[in-house]
Amino acid sequence: MDDAATLIPTRYTQEQHHIDPSVFDRRAIAICRQLHEAGYEAYLVGGCLRDTLLQQPPKDFDIATNARPEEIAALFRNCRLIGRRFRLAHLHYGRDIIEVATFRASADEQVKTDADGHVLEDNHYGTMEEDVLRRDFIINSLYYDVQTGVLIDYLDALADIRARQIRLIGTPSARYIEDPVRMLRAARFAAKLSMPLEAQTQQAIASCRQELRAVPAARLFDEVQKLFMSGYGEKSYEILRSFELFAMLFPDVDRIFSYKNKAFADYADRLIRSALQSTDQRIAHDQPVTVAFLFAAFLWPVYQLQYRGLLKTGMNWHSAMQESVDLVLIAAAERVSIPLRLRGMIREIWTLQARFELTGNSQKKIRGLLTHPRFRAAYDFLVIRQKAGEALDQSIAWWTAMQTEQQQYLEQPPVKNTKPRKSRNARRKS
Repeated sequence: MDDAATLIPTRYTQEQHHIDPSVFDRRAIAICRQLHEAGYEAYLVGGCLRDTLLQQPPKDFDIATNARPEEIAALFRNCRLIGRRFRLAHLHYGRDIIEVATFRASADEQVKTDADGHVLEDNHYGTMEEDVLRRDFIINSLYYDVQTGVLIDYLDALADIRARQIRLIGTPSARYIEDPVRMLRAARFAAKLSMPLEAQTQQAIASCRQELRAVPAARLFDEVQKLFMSGYGEKSYEILRSFELFAMLFPDVDRIFSYKNKAFADYADRLIRSALQSTDQRIAHDQPVTVAFLFAAFLWPVYQLQYRGLLKTGMNWHSAMQESVDLVLIAAAERVSIPLRLRGMIREIWTLQARFELTGNSQKKIRGLLTHPRFRAAYDFLVIRQKAGEALDQSIAWWTAMQTEQQQYLEQPPVKNTKPRKSRNARRKS
């Protein structure tokens, strides 16, 4: 890695970089200006600059500054300080958050790591020249001065953006070991930007991917949401599998892909792709989505094998169903955390699949299923099962018709028991 003291940046003016500042979030601009007025340096950094230069709408507006987290909090009433590994300031605007990070110092012996070299704590602050070397990918290493409109480039990031390649800063294997999640970020950027990884950045994944075992399950859950819930989930899935990273997140699912019954293995892949395609389409149309639906699709083939295995032991179908749900979700959560609320949603989506088959023509059961809070998710799950190859055409046609007529069912009053009740005296006499 280059020495921060020897870095000489290239400074591009507005006429050279052609970035239109009006595309940036006004709140982010205001934060930078307020920090400047308080005597600090402050720059827009990373993704918003990269996406703008790639002629994509910028979404994530992050700021880098020489102000310490406590100093940022003193300036902004809407600030919340987060993070143990590295202290960050989050400025809240309703549901929106703008992240403000203090320049980090060069990695040295003061940085706390575990026995394997993974960084545990890194609250050591430095200069912009040191900070740029601590960033992950060269395409994310640009700084923009909102006061002057100058784009500051220390590592020829503009060249990588124009060449459309994703390259790690520093030695790839060392950077992956320092933070194994960078491998998932590399896959995510490759999917999001439709850009390949630079050769060494990609090759190092093979020797480092096992390092993901040491990453806390809760942190991997956050990364899974970013990978699959941002509108390019199917592409992320393809890239993760090509780098053999999907197996590090969902090992039980990955084993299904090499299952002895190839038809079932292919079915599992089609099911996952159908779920991801559906989610990507809903995100594109600004429709609500939940990661529970994707977890349900990923783990459904594992659940099916577990369920069939318990049935063979003589367990009744209902007990086998509930036991299988528990076993599959507990095992999956050892690698990627699944919050209890989402586990409940997955359980309901799966168990409602059986109710679709058992309802029959009972008005009461139809009413109960149509009004179930997970009905729509369960119905959509039924559809992706059919797309994956299951013979569910009749069931889907039936429940599609029931939804069309559901208002009629919902408006009908429940059937009352018209049989006269015996009086207490009559019961005593009998």
